[in-house]
Amino acid sequence: MKLSFSKDAQKEFEEILTRYPNKRASLLMVLHLAQREFEWLSKDAMEYVGSLLDLPFSEVLDTASFYTMFKLKPSGKYHLQVCHTLSCALRGASGLCKHVHKKYGIESGEVSDDGKFSLIKVECLGSCGTAPVVQINDDYHEGLSIEAFDKILNDLK
Repeated sequence: MKLSFSKDAQKEFEEILTRYPNKRASLLMVLHLAQREFEWLSKDAMEYVGSLLDLPFSEVLDTASFYTMFKLKPSGKYHLQVCHTLSCALRGASGLCKHVHKKYGIESGEVSDDGKFSLIKVECLGSCGTAPVVQINDDYHEGLSIEAFDKILNDLK
């Protein structure tokens, strides 16, 4: 299947290009756009981005795989990213992951059977002072206890 941006996404792509000195410099923004458009960055999506920016697939893949905010495989409706850097680890991040495993039967890198939840352990989310922190889709949830985290998860259903 050949991918292409919708009319609105194509317009946004063209606007993005005007903000950068060359196509290569826009790669991160175009990857964000592609992820919003296609929900995750499949091989086809990354090849499409490469064709738009005159970049080899390998360079697009190198960039997309470097950043944890890019999804290289399908994720759940609610994508849970649990920070595991020192501050969060010391303040209970592993307990939050264990809770997700117990509640939904998934480990880091997996999607629940119903497709609602995916879990991934990530490096620093930049909220060390309010550890532990979990990013759910685009929203940060800070200073979480297991009870507070469970309430958030229950409210998502």
